[in-house]
Order: sequence, then structure tokens, then C-alpha cells
Amino acid sequence: MKKIDFKKGNGLIPIIIQDNETMKVLMLGYMNLEAFEKTKKTGDVYFFSRSRKKLWLKGEESGNKLKVVSIFSDCDSDTLLVKVKLIGQAVCHTGQKTCFFIQIDERKL
Repeated sequence: MKKIDFKKGNGLIPIIIQDNETMKVLMLGYMNLEAFEKTKKTGDVYFFSRSRKKLWLKGEESGNKLKVVSIFSDCDSDTLLVKVKLIGQAVCHTGQKTCFFIQIDERKL
């Protein structure tokens, strides 16, 4: 396995979170090496908050946790797809199950 390349994104890589059962994309976040290692070690998904500049465990406040089922790297080893089991009701801070619930009207693009 190729080593994950955290250098390209100045220490951060995008993480696509996908429901392992429904295959719906739930959210996109970012990880640094520490978040990646903690995620692998614990089985809970950790992210690096770009705005707060710190590590955070998904669900530590809401209770809506993400349990890792499997992790895949893209061909360039600079993006991860994490298939998860959602423990709780929602992933999005708005209360929606997925962060991708706003459809863009194609005619207005």
C-alpha cells in the first residue's frame, strides 16, 4: 500500500464519508495525520477542523458517531473514502442525515 500523501494539501487530505449500507455520500471533511492515526486506532472517525484548527471526533457533542467499516485511498493517495456505519440519526449539523441535501437547479448554473 502506498503511504497517504498529506504533503500535497499542506498536511490535510479530503475525506469522503459514505454510508456502508445505502452507499449515500454523507459528508466531506478533512484529516491530518493525527486524525488519520486516531481513526485507524479507535474505529471512530476523527477530523481536523480547518476553522477551529483542532482535531475533533465526529459525534462527540451530538452523539451521532461514525464507525469505520473500511477505508479506501484514491489512486494518488491524497484522498480517502471512509465507509461507515452511522450511530445515531444524522451526520449534518442541520439535522439532516447527509450534508448533501441541497439540489442545485441545473438551469441556473
